[in-house]
Amino acid sequence: MKQFIVEITVRLLIVVAPFLLAACGSKHDQASDHSSDLATAQVNVQKVESLLRPMTEEVVGTVRAKLHATLASQVSGRIDKMPVVLGDKIQKGQLVAHLDAAEIGARLEQAEASLEQAEREWKRVASLFEQQSVTRVEYDSAQSRQRIARGAVAEARAMMAYVEVTAPFDGVVTRKWADVGDLAAPGKPLVDLEDPSALQIEADVPEAIASQIRRDARLTARVDAINGDVAGLVREIAPSADPASRTFRVKLELPQTAGLMPGQFARLLVPIGENKSVHLPAAAVVQRGQLEIVFTVTNQHAQMHLVKSGKRSGDEIEILSGLEVGENVVVSGGKQLIDGQPVEVK
Repeated sequence: MKQFIVEITVRLLIVVAPFLLAACGSKHDQASDHSSDLATAQVNVQKVESLLRPMTEEVVGTVRAKLHATLASQVSGRIDKMPVVLGDKIQKGQLVAHLDAAEIGARLEQAEASLEQAEREWKRVASLFEQQSVTRVEYDSAQSRQRIARGAVAEARAMMAYVEVTAPFDGVVTRKWADVGDLAAPGKPLVDLEDPSALQIEADVPEAIASQIRRDARLTARVDAINGDVAGLVREIAPSADPASRTFRVKLELPQTAGLMPGQFARLLVPIGENKSVHLPAAAVVQRGQLEIVFTVTNQHAQMHLVKSGKRSGDEIEILSGLEVGENVVVSGGKQLIDGQPVEVK
């Protein structure tokens, strides 16, 4: 019985095998024909090289104005004028707020009246003193009252000067804390003022890499809002770490760059050494769904490689795996390529 089953199986294989081989050959021929039907694509290539490149660590930071201030009144009073709005560009000395402080005016009038009386009294006593009709003590007392009255007038005039709050530098109003009708008091903020012409990045650098930064060193920062990198100079480094976060505050002075504004998110690129790595133009990596694809040229045909990318630096991207040194990678014209498609190198 077993011998009979084996003989039938062998006979079936003998009969079916030619058909299977024919079918496989047919599919291979169809694939070859399909590949040959594809148009020849024009591409540019670049040889894969592993070069020694600087390593960097990204530290989150914020773009801020170097010159900024929160203006507040030094006396109490109701705000009766506030001729500024958010975004206004104002000049140094320009009025920001005016207070209705009638009691200060009354105090000034009282001080001036006391000064007039003290001066008249001192003149009378001085004349009598020359005639030796009053004592030296009376003369000195009249002179002291005159000086006290002058000091009271100076104090009242200084208080009157505080009724007007003016801009200490040229800048832009970035926030209003109060408006007309509100009560101003010493220490209570009125407006925030910033000078957008001079910007810097403030970042808290971890102590593990803070030693790599030197004052006046040139570092690169990445600002998403301007879609690019910007280089600046390290102007300030905190001499001690924050005991809560174990970080050092670093301030990077930025050049004037279109699109940069205070408050923007930034990343400070801190150098931490060098290593050998493969970098390609970002255009060489084709994104198809969740896959990252790179095409190489082998025997005038495109060959697809699945790769894993790393950090991006400017127009270049790091390739962590999927390529071998020496391969010719398609750096332009690869978005529409198909695996096996004929190519012609420009």
